[in-house]
Amino acid sequence: MREKLLNIRKEAEKSLLEAIKQQDIERLRINFLGKKGKLTQLLRGMGNLLPEDRPVIGQMANKLRSDLERMIEEKIEAIKEKEKLERLEKEQIDVTITGRKKFIGRKHPLTRTLEDIKSFFIGMGYEVVEGPEIELDYYNFEALNTPEDHPARDVQDTFYITDKILLRTQTSPMQVRTMEKRKPPLKILAPGRVYRSDAVDATHSPVFHQVEGLVIDENITMGDLKGTLIAFARYLFGQDRGVRFRPHYFPFTEPSAELDISCIVCNGKGCRLCSYNGWLEILGCGMVHPRVLEMVGYNPEKVGGFALGMGIERIALLKYGIDDMRLFFENDLRFLRQF
Repeated sequence: MREKLLNIRKEAEKSLLEAIKQQDIERLRINFLGKKGKLTQLLRGMGNLLPEDRPVIGQMANKLRSDLERMIEEKIEAIKEKEKLERLEKEQIDVTITGRKKFIGRKHPLTRTLEDIKSFFIGMGYEVVEGPEIELDYYNFEALNTPEDHPARDVQDTFYITDKILLRTQTSPMQVRTMEKRKPPLKILAPGRVYRSDAVDATHSPVFHQVEGLVIDENITMGDLKGTLIAFARYLFGQDRGVRFRPHYFPFTEPSAELDISCIVCNGKGCRLCSYNGWLEILGCGMVHPRVLEMVGYNPEKVGGFALGMGIERIALLKYGIDDMRLFFENDLRFLRQF
């Protein structure tokens, strides 16, 4: 029995030296210590020993079992460490290799344009206000001197939800909403999304963005309006940009005008972009109509003001030299990465 125990030890030690993977160790453990292992089978013959030999052989067998279990654990740890080092060697990072370039997001050109507009007017003391895109007919038309039978309604194709509720066609309703809640003086800027039933093409969309501005105070004149907008146009398009005002019509301002700048391509000489007249229209404006002031409870004999409105898409098209408005909404990364 002693001889067999010594042979099992020698065989196990040899097998441990030859094992190179954790699977080899598991097979070795089963082969020697499992239910049908060599040591287990040997110990089952203990009953055939003389009574005086059993304690000695039992002690030797238990020591062999504990030694084998210890050696197996040590071998497993050694193999794990070796495999870890081999894995780290394969996964070693070459710091000289050029890294992957990360794409850094950029602001959308409409966002950049709106921020430029807001920067100018906030610097002049204007407050940014926002309101609902689903609007009441009263605020979108009637309170802006555009009653139901007014011909100006034919100019705007409106998305109606009910007879009295619609998708706003302009951000001008915020002028009325603000004036209803506050007393003069006030200077506000109202940006937002608006809706009109237009066919989609290079210069039109049923969904676009506007910015409305309003100033109400005593002794406000057309000169204040012109001075503000001349400074604004040159802030956006350069200090040498030509500026002119043309008479126009809006139901909520009187007198009304449109603001033109000299063509950004030909500088007023005439080209295809400006239809060969040298000028490009960028916004509408005018002195607030007395009727609008009366509708919100202001006294037009004491206070007055001016209003202005522009499409953000149109400003962006001119500012960045873009020839198709649809590019703003297509989310094409080739286009957006240019900004």
